Amino acid sequence: MQRTAWLALENGVVLEGRAFGATDTDGGGEVVFNTAMSGYQEVLTDPSYRGQIVTFTCPHIGNVGVNHFDEESGRIQVSGIVVRECAKTASNWRSEQTLDEYLKRHGVIGIEGIDTRRLTRILRSEGAMRGVITTKRGDEQEMMQRVQAVRDMNGLDLTGEVSVDKAYTFVLGDDEPLLCEAPPHSSEEIFRVAAFDFGIKRNILRRLTLSGCEVRVFPARSSVEEIMAWQPDGVFLSNGPGDPAAVTYAFPVVRRLAEELPMFGICLGHQLIALAFGAETYKLKFGHRGLNHPVRREQNGVIEITSQNHGFSVDHKSLPAELELTHMNINDHTVAGLQHRDLALMCVQYHPEAAPGTHDSDYLFAHFCQAMAARRASAAAV
Repeated sequence: MQRTAWLALENGVVLEGRAFGATDTDGGGEVVFNTAMSGYQEVLTDPSYRGQIVTFTCPHIGNVGVNHFDEESGRIQVSGIVVRECAKTASNWRSEQTLDEYLKRHGVIGIEGIDTRRLTRILRSEGAMRGVITTKRGDEQEMMQRVQAVRDMNGLDLTGEVSVDKAYTFVLGDDEPLLCEAPPHSSEEIFRVAAFDFGIKRNILRRLTLSGCEVRVFPARSSVEEIMAWQPDGVFLSNGPGDPAAVTYAFPVVRRLAEELPMFGICLGHQLIALAFGAETYKLKFGHRGLNHPVRREQNGVIEITSQNHGFSVDHKSLPAELELTHMNINDHTVAGLQHRDLALMCVQYHPEAAPGTHDSDYLFAHFCQAMAARRASAAAV
């Protein structure tokens, strides 16, 4: 028999449901919502969701179970999940266990039976807020004290919780090429890419590798000297959790490397590039999390359907003259992509590697390879 569980929100609302997963533990974090119809395992294991409780607006979650192929990191990163209904039976030939079993194995609590439409309306109206999932109901004052003890995402640097401790070279598993075909624009050259791990997703590493890159993953706090000693052709800045403005240690490193090598940033990496060149970031009211966010390429007006997951954005009004807007989110006209007017530097506020999501933006990996090829050709001509 399922235990009763409660979701307590920072605004004083307490919602009752049924616990699943690791029911003997609480989950506290920033409560957000994701509108994707699929890809829940990739969401759960995406390090960008560190410190958050994810509400899935799709009413049935867990239908296809879970498997080791679809993990974007080595563990569940979310603090808890909220669903309308958690499927008890997994119906997919790739399934290795149910979602309930998966959460139990990783010690993460979930709550079902919640009116997720009501919860999503609250978050859209009042903004993402702190919350706690628990099976131990207290009085109103006690519940609010537990919520108030949850870390506020503003000013919070979480990169240290998700980055690697030491550098390593990424190698595709024997079964991974079968799951992720090489893009048609793959380079015949092999480029050495130094990838900063601020919470990097595995599919980013796959896409870089299959695009013709030898990828070495470096800890978030790596120095310019450590990166340059490996003699890379380019630098990649990954996605990650928390407030980008709090990752101050990265700003001077990003700036110096961008002046030396082609650079490509995604999500947190995009924000760090903007901050390193003098722009500012701010917290969005409820963020962008889903698979169908339309983005316009400013160069030609082409619309891309993109996968997004972020709670902060670059302030367009703060952009320095040297940074040029390349992509714009059509829904709210926020900055979705930038490039430097003189340096080989580009970045986007969404996930071209998808997992889950569409592949409309996969061309960006080819552009990065082209920038590295141009630099290599230029150096050879000297």
